[in-house]
Amino acid sequence: MKKIGQYTARGQIANQTTKRITLFDGRFDTGYKVVSFKVFPDEPYTAAADVVGVLATEEAAATDDWDLNDQRQIAWSSVDIRTGGFAAGGGDVDPDNFIVEDLYFHGKNGDGGAINYLIVMEKYETSEWMGALAMVRNSAQDIGS
Repeated sequence: MKKIGQYTARGQIANQTTKRITLFDGRFDTGYKVVSFKVFPDEPYTAAADVVGVLATEEAAATDDWDLNDQRQIAWSSVDIRTGGFAAGGGDVDPDNFIVEDLYFHGKNGDGGAINYLIVMEKYETSEWMGALAMVRNSAQDIGS
């Protein structure tokens, strides 16, 4: 695979909603690798505004439930807010992820506010068969027990 660029997606969604992030360029020989995923509350000084988020390759997998057995979920992030501001947070990304089609972000805010997100991706050129393989993997529900 050959890296051909970098892409940043950032924005804000309402609590308990899912946003489709369109990446598909109509080609099966290009795709994206998520390298960083972070979430933040809309009110960083509200102690109850703990936020969580998940990135998935299919809308049905973008839920409140984190399931690392589900191949469609590729990144998870959270921030724990304490009185007076940010306390702790971070995200983790499956290092083997590769997205040919679109990405779905779902977030939840403990006090019902909005969720901000920041996603950094690298764009790669690959073979069509590798793109097809990634599409199959991204639609697999679980890897078994």
